[in-house]
Amino acid sequence: MNADDALVILAALAHPTRLAAFRLLVRHEPDGLSTGQLVEASGLSQSTFSTHLAILVKAGLVKTEKRGRQQIQRVNIDALRGLMVFLAKDCCEGRAELCEPLLAELTCC
Repeated sequence: MNADDALVILAALAHPTRLAAFRLLVRHEPDGLSTGQLVEASGLSQSTFSTHLAILVKAGLVKTEKRGRQQIQRVNIDALRGLMVFLAKDCCEGRAELCEPLLAELTCC
């Protein structure tokens, strides 16, 4: 991932509705949620929410899968991983032990 890719992703997440939707999808990975479930959780109209969802999809954070009649939204784990690695890669001047608390927090729950 390069800086431009990271900025697109961060900009997509820089809105309360999109951040909440993304975090909800992270919690429901790998099954994902239907678009209707996301709309209901957001409390927004379908058209308003679809604008936010389109931004997440365009940034590469969310993938859409068709299951029967439903559109299932899932997190693009590779994009999430890429952003996390990009943000932390040069951390602490190569002193990996300083990142251990972060790693422990990610694995504890």
